[in-house]
Amino acid sequence: MTKRNILVTSALPYANGSIHLGHLVEYIQTDIWTRFQKMCGNNVHYVCADDTHGTPIMLRAESEGITPEQLIERVWHEHFDDFSAFHVEFDHYGSTNSIETREYAEDIYRKLKSVGLIEVRSIEQYYDPVKSMFLPDRFIKGECPKCHAKDQYGDNCEVCGAAYAPTDLIAPYSAVSGAKPEMRNSDHYFFRLSDKRCQEFLQKWTKSGTLQSEAANKMQEWLGTEGENKLTDWDISRDAPYFGFGIPDAPGKYFYVWLDAPVGYMGSFMKLCNQRTEIPIDFDMFWDKEKAEQSGTELYHFIGKDILYFHALFWPAMLEHSGFRTPTKLFAHGFLTVNGEKMSKSRGTFITARSYIEHVKNTEYLRYYYAAKINGTMEDLDLNLDDFVAKVNSDLIGKYINIASRTAGFISKKFDNRLADQLLDPNAVALIAEFACKRSAIAQCYEERDYGRAIREIMRLADLANEYVNHKAPWVLAKQEGQETALHEACTASLNLFRILTLYLKPVLPMLAKEVETFLEIAPLAWHNADETLLGHRINEYKHLMTRLDPKHIEAMVAANRESLKPETHSPVRHAEAQQHAIAPIAETISIEDFAKIDLRIAKIVNAEHVEGAEKLLKLTLDIGEEKHRTVFAGIKSAYNPENLKGRMTAMVANLAPRKMKFGLSEGMVLAASGSETGLYILSPDEGAMPGMRIK
Repeated sequence: MTKRNILVTSALPYANGSIHLGHLVEYIQTDIWTRFQKMCGNNVHYVCADDTHGTPIMLRAESEGITPEQLIERVWHEHFDDFSAFHVEFDHYGSTNSIETREYAEDIYRKLKSVGLIEVRSIEQYYDPVKSMFLPDRFIKGECPKCHAKDQYGDNCEVCGAAYAPTDLIAPYSAVSGAKPEMRNSDHYFFRLSDKRCQEFLQKWTKSGTLQSEAANKMQEWLGTEGENKLTDWDISRDAPYFGFGIPDAPGKYFYVWLDAPVGYMGSFMKLCNQRTEIPIDFDMFWDKEKAEQSGTELYHFIGKDILYFHALFWPAMLEHSGFRTPTKLFAHGFLTVNGEKMSKSRGTFITARSYIEHVKNTEYLRYYYAAKINGTMEDLDLNLDDFVAKVNSDLIGKYINIASRTAGFISKKFDNRLADQLLDPNAVALIAEFACKRSAIAQCYEERDYGRAIREIMRLADLANEYVNHKAPWVLAKQEGQETALHEACTASLNLFRILTLYLKPVLPMLAKEVETFLEIAPLAWHNADETLLGHRINEYKHLMTRLDPKHIEAMVAANRESLKPETHSPVRHAEAQQHAIAPIAETISIEDFAKIDLRIAKIVNAEHVEGAEKLLKLTLDIGEEKHRTVFAGIKSAYNPENLKGRMTAMVANLAPRKMKFGLSEGMVLAASGSETGLYILSPDEGAMPGMRIK
């Protein structure tokens, strides 16, 4: 069978906080898949890196009185130690702040520029005169223009949930220095995603089978139908001061962190290639478009669904138009909830990896529980702490370990640690053969990342093994004269079943499998070993392999995370994009009477046009079923071409007090979802809705 050549990556954790159990959903599932592929004999390289650039890194380092380089060096060791404790085994774990990543970022930029996909244009944004820096939206605060709550961020209000532009804030101030910001113009560099070449490529690529079906459907929402051209150009630059890579031939301009972050996959892999001198790895065979097609190498990205936009639109477009290969597959997963709710610091369920290590200690418990829940889709995964304890104790201790603990001692005491030379019981032979025959089905589950289905099948087999042990009752045979052969065979058969179960669980429980290999005195288990049977083989004396999970350890962990609650200054979130543009929390609860005061109506966009002198506004003329059309100024210029809005249906707040602006009177507000860097999305009703219909 031909060996596959596979490069695997996980999304890059941001170097501004600790690894927590939510992060580990991704890295554990990637590690399981990678270990399985290696057990199958494939050539697999698993690389990752810390995502190290951006304004938050720069400001945190400054607040701690250290350089950004010192900060990211310290965090790198913290991250690496946490991953190692959970047995996430990278072939190389690097940093985006590397020479290799810089070189490939500059190379991609120059190639995009050479084909006309980079454009420079002037934009207006807030500037901190004290810190002498332009401010990202999340670093501007002020009074909410809707509910007038104080100290709200520049892109949304955490009290009423309203979304707006920083320029809408009342009495804005810099969250960095407290100074009143000024509006200034600056030249920014844009990747022209709106270009026809990018649009046509992404329309085909996102439908090519590279994405899961739910991810592909989401891409079509963002892309629109062929010829619709919904994508806008992507701002890839930031002004000094900024911690990152400078843009070639553009003094004072830096690559936005999300341009060089995925390039970190290439940089980390090149580091690995440079280190592997004994068995060389050809970088171009995995990344050069023509060589990758010829060699058949495979590239897989495991990511969270929160960064799908960047990995399924920006990244492949960058690669395609700079001569590099695009991913074979993107595997997106959902978020982690704890006890059915979003992780919470006040409840102690925002649990860091380090806290788990200190209180629970055995990290393979969590690997097993996550595996039992993962099904290869983008569904969220819930860590129910009571179920966690019950499942670990029931499956791993009560079923799997139970097989060895009830039979191995007899081999040591009665048969000098040697297994029987043969198995005469046809039922035992048939059962071992049945276990071995499940190799392909379980392999398919791992390949498809449906680990939950694999675990269910493995535990079904464990039940059969326990039924066999119960039926043979070696503890009874040991007390009966003349039953030595039956006892020897029963225990030998049981330990062979245990060996096969260990093989199937090895991608999930690598350290436990290693202990079993030592106990059974066998070479490291590979996938083809399922067909083998240990006969006449000497084993080591059995030592207890795993203890029951004590609920008190879970309680202590939750209490410790609750007790360590502090005012949050640096959120331990995953990516730079999430760090700078976090999802707003749910606003305070309102009554049905409060909601009834809002008159939401279906509106048809009769006309849409640019507003002279306005950086972010479009002027919309709306039909809501009244005799006279309404005019609304909407801050959606960055996301929509006016021509593409004409004739579209949307939703608006019809009874909002008119607002006098310098461009005219705005008579309402259209509804839009805001993801800041990921864009703005006006809401659209289902087909058949008519102007003026009330939304209830």
